[in-house]
Amino acid sequence: MLSTSEHSRERAGFKYIYPVISRRSGGLSVGINLNTNNACNWRCIYCQVPQLTRGSAPPVNLELLENELNLFLDSVLNGDFYDLEEIPKEMRQIKDIAISGNGEPTTADEFEQTVDTIERVITELSLLNRIKCVLISNGSLINRDYVQKGLSKLAQINGEVWFKIDSATSEGMEKINQISGNELSTIKRLAISADLCPTYIQTCMFKFKNNIPSNTEIDAYLELLEKIIKKKIEIKGVLLYGVERPSLLPEASGKIEKLSEDWLIELGNKIQSIGLSVKVSV
Repeated sequence: MLSTSEHSRERAGFKYIYPVISRRSGGLSVGINLNTNNACNWRCIYCQVPQLTRGSAPPVNLELLENELNLFLDSVLNGDFYDLEEIPKEMRQIKDIAISGNGEPTTADEFEQTVDTIERVITELSLLNRIKCVLISNGSLINRDYVQKGLSKLAQINGEVWFKIDSATSEGMEKINQISGNELSTIKRLAISADLCPTYIQTCMFKFKNNIPSNTEIDAYLELLEKIIKKKIEIKGVLLYGVERPSLLPEASGKIEKLSEDWLIELGNKIQSIGLSVKVSV
């Protein structure tokens, strides 16, 4: 049965389209997986992608993507998608279309054309401005022209970006996202995203080797949020969440655990106290 702990990409039998019940969306999210080769330019330690490799998305068959999206959305709207029968009625409504999947979607050269495809389909099905269109991204390729054009178009179809920031320190980024990064580059990329399209920060927190995030990490994260406010980068808020499914990376096996609901709520309150709205998903 569809649930927050079952996010199989093959469930609907399509190459690019997959349904999930999303904690952050609050219901049915229609995923678009451009990274069908399980390749990503980051390697987040909590990743649930099987056999994840470093790399970029393969060429996207835009015609097939459009046909699959049209067919799936039409089946849901007509009540024909069998997997929805066993979930509560309030969770069956389409909350968003999420460009996400098994890697960083903006590594696909066809990212801008993917947004065009979504616009055509939801316009034909009278869903334009009735549902959200979300890009879930690490923001690493925000400087590329085709990504910026795609974000500008996304903003015009009730779109938003969920921009990953799991750590504000170079050490934390290296450990959690397994990349080289720093606070300055994060702020620069976030500012570009927020200027082009409504943008939320999305942050995953978890126990690692039975340890909660350190005070040093949390203080740096809150200081980063304060700097974002001072620089007048207009983000929509913070999506704070914990792990729900086990990591499939061999280096993380048995090392990642859920944080308590109270811990996440306490951090959410600290974020709110510095002037940002926050949604906590446990």
